[in-house]
Amino acid sequence: MASLQDQLLKAGMVNAQKVKQVKKEKRKQSKRVRHGEVEPVDEVKQAARQAQLEKAERDREINRQNQLLAEQKAIAAQIKQLVETHRLDRQGGEVGFQFVDGKSIKKLYVTAAQQRQLELGQAAIVAFNGDYELVATAIAEKIRQRDDGMVVLLNERTEPAHGDDDDPYADYVVPDDLMW
Repeated sequence: MASLQDQLLKAGMVNAQKVKQVKKEKRKQSKRVRHGEVEPVDEVKQAARQAQLEKAERDREINRQNQLLAEQKAIAAQIKQLVETHRLDRQGGEVGFQFVDGKSIKKLYVTAAQQRQLELGQAAIVAFNGDYELVATAIAEKIRQRDDGMVVLLNERTEPAHGDDDDPYADYVVPDDLMW
């Protein structure tokens, strides 16, 4: 049985010069391998190495996703603990406080003192488990650091105005029991 090179030569697909050149290159390659100059190329080893690198990359990506998921769960647990331990009691709230959540206007019943705190920026409203809770401003800031989307209303902290000296309407009494 003739070699593949002989068969290709007889069929006229390659010429004698090309066959000699290929044999010469093959001898040079085997000589280099024997002298340790060139490491033989093993396609199986190279494919295994490539597969191992790809698997390591996939594992790194999966680990990164798992770590990100664990961080999100930890943040959610921290927010839950903050809200549950520091929410203000709204029992007996008779004053309707309206605020905007996204594109809708919501109403939360609070006490008059809590309404004043909300107006002055001393309290805030956070969305929690499909409901709204009242928390102190410091707690709302901690929640905002972890997840900005949960803080629905946080007014800037202002001090109540105590009679301006240059107020032209200071002599006129304005009723403070008006509800809009």
